[in-house]
Amino acid sequence: MIIKVVLDTNVLVSSLLASGPPAAVVDLVAEGKIKSFYNDQIIAEYLSVLRRPKFSFSHLQISRLVDDIVRTGIAVEINNPPSDEYIIPISDENDRVFLNVAKASHAILITGNIKHFPFESFIVTPADFLLMKR
Repeated sequence: MIIKVVLDTNVLVSSLLASGPPAAVVDLVAEGKIKSFYNDQIIAEYLSVLRRPKFSFSHLQISRLVDDIVRTGIAVEINNPPSDEYIIPISDENDRVFLNVAKASHAILITGNIKHFPFESFIVTPADFLLMKR
């Protein structure tokens, strides 16, 4: 059974900065062992953040990472206004797209910034996800 996930941008950043749980999660996506769900807004955020000069990631690193997500993942369209089930209080409205895509696709949201999201069983850190996957 393939596990469905939505990756918060900070997981991608961390995966390029060092080895560890975020890099292990990204490797699982690239290998097709877990299925990443995304939409155009998420991909745009990935590219915007990863291209920030402070990170100094190469164009090749960014392209490979985002291309792997698109190649092995599934795009999700959320065209209608969110129903009440999507209206969960959240500290940073910019993160809502990750929450909405995860809920719409019945996926696990993996984030290194767990405090930015409400307490929900489907929102986990990379380390917790790897423990669950065992």
